[in-house]
Amino acid sequence: MNITVLGAGLVGNAIVKDLAQEEKFSVKAVDLNMQALQKLESEVPVKGVKADLSEAGSVTAVVADSDLVICAVPGFMGFQTLKGIIEAGKSVVDISFFGEDPFLLDDLAKKKGVTAIVDCGVAPGLCNIIAGYVVNRLDQADRYVCFVGGLPKERLWPYEYKAVFSPSDVLEEFTRPARVVENGKEVVYPALSGVELIDFPFVGSLEAFNTDGLRSLGKTMKFTNMKEKTLRYPGHANLMRVFRESGFFRKDTINIRGKKIKPIDFTSRLLFDQWKLQEGEEDFTVMRVIIEGRKDNKKLRYTYDLFDEYNQETKTTSMARTTGYTCTIVARQVINGLFKEKGICPPEFIGRTRGCYEHLMDEYARRSIKVTETVTEIK
Repeated sequence: MNITVLGAGLVGNAIVKDLAQEEKFSVKAVDLNMQALQKLESEVPVKGVKADLSEAGSVTAVVADSDLVICAVPGFMGFQTLKGIIEAGKSVVDISFFGEDPFLLDDLAKKKGVTAIVDCGVAPGLCNIIAGYVVNRLDQADRYVCFVGGLPKERLWPYEYKAVFSPSDVLEEFTRPARVVENGKEVVYPALSGVELIDFPFVGSLEAFNTDGLRSLGKTMKFTNMKEKTLRYPGHANLMRVFRESGFFRKDTINIRGKKIKPIDFTSRLLFDQWKLQEGEEDFTVMRVIIEGRKDNKKLRYTYDLFDEYNQETKTTSMARTTGYTCTIVARQVINGLFKEKGICPPEFIGRTRGCYEHLMDEYARRSIKVTETVTEIK
């Protein structure tokens, strides 16, 4: 079984290592960073291929011999890369966080007869799977809310933050308007709005703010009220609002001493070095999904909590674990025929498919990722 992983960054690295543990998988990692590929080759049985996936025809060439493709590229190139994979007739599990509507590729994917699972990380990803699973157990779905964040254990001034996934995708969270559902209608709020403090076990108080995280759930699920909020240490949202409102995240060009630059390029150059998670720096992931609905004339609340930490033994970040292992477990479900649907398949389709949620939880447990479920009746 030939599996090609496009992208060998923080999360792609964890994906490759998890898949390479199985002798039946022949894994190929593709990235522009040859140093990252060589490091992977020295650690696990994987073939590294250097390629610029933004070049025309490059995706088609590197996936030609693949039975399954994993797409772990940054969001800005995610849609076109996914399109290239589908055009090549390859089934794919994708974790890239792109702004385009993936369902624009649904007809193409069905025509090619491929399974294309998108947004298959932790959030979006696991939270969607939970939503699909719970909705199948309810007669009526009323409310969905997800609080999620990945943070460094050590809080260092001035940001008290490190980018545990693609930094460019982090900045996108601060500028893309947040779509939520209120009373059955889509409502749009500015990113970083609606700040509230929430207490979490093992962590303490974190601030939650609006980001555009519902993704496909806004189309596929019929909750009356839906929202997702990102979690950070208190004060982060206000600091990022200052950056945004001062123009540091603008994507148009400005003229400085005769040279044209994009403010976001300048900001990225300054921030990304400071936000880089250094080797050995520990992080954690925290997520809470709350779903309310009705079953047999009872109003029920399902609460799912995840708390995961950096793995000292494997030196794997928590965000890479929770994102990457969700992807690799679902990839195995496709390979083994547990999930067979064709076309563009958001993770909630996984959750509603018999046996997939249970398999995911079993495989999480094998990797020491714990998700707790609490069900209460609302009087």
